[in-house]
Amino acid sequence: MAESIPSIFEISKILERIKQFFIQIGELSFFARRFFKELFSVPFEFKELLRQCYQMGNRSLMLVGMTGFIIGLVLTLQSRPTMIQFGAVSMMPNMVGISIVREIGPVITALICAGRIASGIGAELGSMRVTEQIDAMEVSGTNPFKYLVVTRILATTLMIPILVVFGDLIALLGSALVENLKGQVSFQLYFNTVFDALSFGDLIPATVKSFFFGFVIGLVGCYKGYNCKKGTVGVGIAANTAVVMASLLLFIVDFIAVFVSDIFYEL
Repeated sequence: MAESIPSIFEISKILERIKQFFIQIGELSFFARRFFKELFSVPFEFKELLRQCYQMGNRSLMLVGMTGFIIGLVLTLQSRPTMIQFGAVSMMPNMVGISIVREIGPVITALICAGRIASGIGAELGSMRVTEQIDAMEVSGTNPFKYLVVTRILATTLMIPILVVFGDLIALLGSALVENLKGQVSFQLYFNTVFDALSFGDLIPATVKSFFFGFVIGLVGCYKGYNCKKGTVGVGIAANTAVVMASLLLFIVDFIAVFVSDIFYEL
C-alpha cells in the first residue's frame, strides 16, 4: 500500500497538468477571439505594425539563414552515403529539395522563431504588465490590446512565411555547395533539378501552414506576456512557457496541416 501512494500522487499530478493545459487552450481561444474582434476595429496601428515587422523579421534573418545553411549541409552529407549505396545519388537534389520545402524548412524556422520571438514578446509584454505600463495605457484611454497585441500577432503572421522562404533558399544553397564539392554538380544544374521536382502541391501547403505557424507564435507570446502575474518572477515564467507552449502547438498545427494536405492529394 505504501508503494502505491506515490504512483497515485504522480498520476493525479499528471492529470492536473493535462487539465491546466486544456484550460490554457480554452483561454488562448478567447484571447484569439478578442484578437480577431480588435483586428477590424479602428484605429489601425500601421506604424507600430511596420516597426514590429522590422524587429521580428530583419533581426531574425541572420539566425534563420545560419540555421538553414547548416541544415542543408548536414541533410545532404548524411543522406549522400545512403543514396550512393542504392545508386540513386542523382536523385539527391530532388529528395533534399522536396524535404526542405515541404517539411524541414517551415518547421525548423518556426521553432527557431518560437525560441526567439515568442520568448521576446512574452518577456516584453510581461515586464510591461508587472511594471503597470499596460494599466497606465488603459487608464489614459488608449487600447493596449490593439497597440501591443494585434500589431505583434500580425507581424509574426506576415514575417514567418518570408523567413521560411529565406531559410529554404539558404538551406538549398548549403545542399548545393555539398553536391558541388562532393559530386561535381554545378549550382545551375542543382537548382534546375530542384525546381523541376517541385510543384505547386509542394509549395502551397508549406506556405499556407507557415502563416498559421506565425499566428501561433505571436498569439502564444502575446497571451503569456499580456496575462503575466507573480511580479518580476512571472516575466521569466512567461518567456519560458511561451516557448514551450508555442513549440508544442506548432507540432500540433503541423500535424493537422499534413493530415489535411494528404486528404487533398487523395481527392
